[in-house]
Amino acid sequence: MAKYTALVVWTRQKDEHFTDNRYSRGHHWQFDGGISVPASSSSHIVPNYSVDENVDPEEAFVASLSSCHMLFFLSIAAQKGFVIDEYRDDAVGVLAKNDDGKMAMTEVILRPKVSFSGNHKPDLPMLEHLHHLSHEQCFIANSVHTKVMTEIQMS
Repeated sequence: MAKYTALVVWTRQKDEHFTDNRYSRGHHWQFDGGISVPASSSSHIVPNYSVDENVDPEEAFVASLSSCHMLFFLSIAAQKGFVIDEYRDDAVGVLAKNDDGKMAMTEVILRPKVSFSGNHKPDLPMLEHLHHLSHEQCFIANSVHTKVMTEIQMS
């Protein structure tokens, strides 16, 4: 068993009254490796008080699923003898009402485009198999109820 931590810090600015709900949603995520990531609510959710340049939880959710899938894909591909030059995923998450009428990330579409080199390159059925294995092994995908789909982008 492993444990993972994140410190989330928000501080009210001196000119913010707070109880009027007019305060910045900007905050920081701090991780054990020392990095601090500027975060905020999404401006789609809280206009005027979100920090557009910062990462919002919905984006981080999509990135987390994409990153986990990619890391398993790279490992599995390496074990099968495929050489990858680049892996790009223009992933998309959909925020909508779920079956219970609650707002949720109802689906995430992973759209990986992988560039291989050398003579040993996977055909489409093998590529689909590699992505299937990656999805099945991804810790994050195994932890959520969101529908996660993969749309392979050919290079």
